[in-house]
Amino acid sequence: MTQNLARTVFLLAHTGRPAAIRSAELVVKGLLRHDIGVRVLEEEACDLPLPEEVELVKEATPDCLDGCELLIVLGGDGTLLRGAEFARASGVPMLGVNLGRVGFLAEAERDDLDRVVDRVVARSYEVEERMTVDVVVHRNGDIVHTDWALNEAAVQKAGAEKLLEVVLEIDGRPVTGFGCDGVVLSTPTGSTAYAFSAGGPVVWPEVEALLMVPISAHALFAKPLVTSPDSVLAVEVLPHIPPGVLWCDGRRTVELPPGARVEVRRGAVPVRLARLHHSSFTDRLVAKFALPTTGWRGAPHHSTE
Repeated sequence: MTQNLARTVFLLAHTGRPAAIRSAELVVKGLLRHDIGVRVLEEEACDLPLPEEVELVKEATPDCLDGCELLIVLGGDGTLLRGAEFARASGVPMLGVNLGRVGFLAEAERDDLDRVVDRVVARSYEVEERMTVDVVVHRNGDIVHTDWALNEAAVQKAGAEKLLEVVLEIDGRPVTGFGCDGVVLSTPTGSTAYAFSAGGPVVWPEVEALLMVPISAHALFAKPLVTSPDSVLAVEVLPHIPPGVLWCDGRRTVELPPGARVEVRRGAVPVRLARLHHSSFTDRLVAKFALPTTGWRGAPHHSTE
C-alpha cells in the first residue's frame, strides 16, 4: 500500500546493522507522522520493521528516486558511498547519518535522529555540491572501461608478490616513474579517506583540486601532488608487469592489463549533499579524528546552529 503524499524521502540503510534497523524505524515513523512519504528498496524492506504506508520499489535504478526531495542514508562509510551512487545518478541530495566509525560524508550521528527528522520536515537544510572524478581506462589507444568516483580512483597491484611499475603523468607531460603498491587519484572529499591513509594531505572540501598520492613507492621523489581541478591525471601501467586493478571508491573494481592507462579528470556530474550544520570543516576534522586541542587560546567558539 502506498500513499499519494506531496513530499517523499528515499531511505537507504545498512540492514545488516542492528543500529541501522532501529534508526530506520525511528526515521520512518517520524516522517510519516508529518505526512512525508517514505520510499525503500524492496530488498531492504524485509529486514526493516516498516509500516504498510511505506512505498516499496523493486529495482535499484536512478528512476527509483523520481519525485523524492531527499535521500537519507543510514550506515557507515560503505553505505554512504553506496548512497552517493544513487545521489549522483538521480541528482537528489543525500543526507548521511553515520552509524560507523568516521563517516566524513555523514552530516549527522545516530544520536541526532530526532533532529534530522525535524530539519527534514521543516526543510531546514542546505545543499552543497561535491566534486567527483571521471575515470577512463585505455589500452592500445582504445577505451576499455569508464567509471567515476566521489572519493578516489586507486590504481593498485593485484597481488602481494610484486610491485606495480607505473609512470605518472599530469596534463600530458610525464612526471616520474617508480615501483609501488599503487597510486591514489583523489578529490578533496576523498583526501580524508584512502588518500589520507596513504600519507596524502587533508584538503578542505571547498578547495577545488585533484590529488595524486603514491602508495609505498620505491623512489626518492614520491610525494603527494596537488593539481588544478582542470588538470588531467594519468597513471600508465608498464607493459612488462603482471596486471593491476582499478578501484573506484572501494566499491567498483576492474582488472588493469599490462600497458593499461588510467586517466582521471574532474567529473561532469557532482554529488549533492544535504547539510544541516554550519560548523567548519576544521571542527569536523578535529571531532572525527579526536585531535588534541587542549591549550588552545584562540577566540571563543560561537555556535552558528
